[in-house]
Amino acid sequence: MEQDIVIDTNQLGEDIVKVLKTIYDPEIPVDIYELGLIYDVMVNTDYEVKILMTLTSPNCPVAESLPQEVEQKVKALDSVKAAEVEITFDPPWTKDLMSEEAKLELGML
Repeated sequence: MEQDIVIDTNQLGEDIVKVLKTIYDPEIPVDIYELGLIYDVMVNTDYEVKILMTLTSPNCPVAESLPQEVEQKVKALDSVKAAEVEITFDPPWTKDLMSEEAKLELGML
């Protein structure tokens, strides 16, 4: 008798973060997760993912392509059934959202 494979949503969340850390803002040599562009990652029990993110500015040159890249890379994870990226500018992104690692990388510490 086959059992359904149970996927740990916490582990899936960690896997999603690993993927997000491979995506870089083309203007800043730091990944979008460390930059603080990811506001929330939600995974439901059906393994559907919703990512709430922002951009460094509303006029960001990758406003079209960056969210698509995030969605495609997260969808590519085996255990993800669907992925949706929502862009918000509330609250607006500031340098305060960057991780210590990102600030160090950019010489801001």
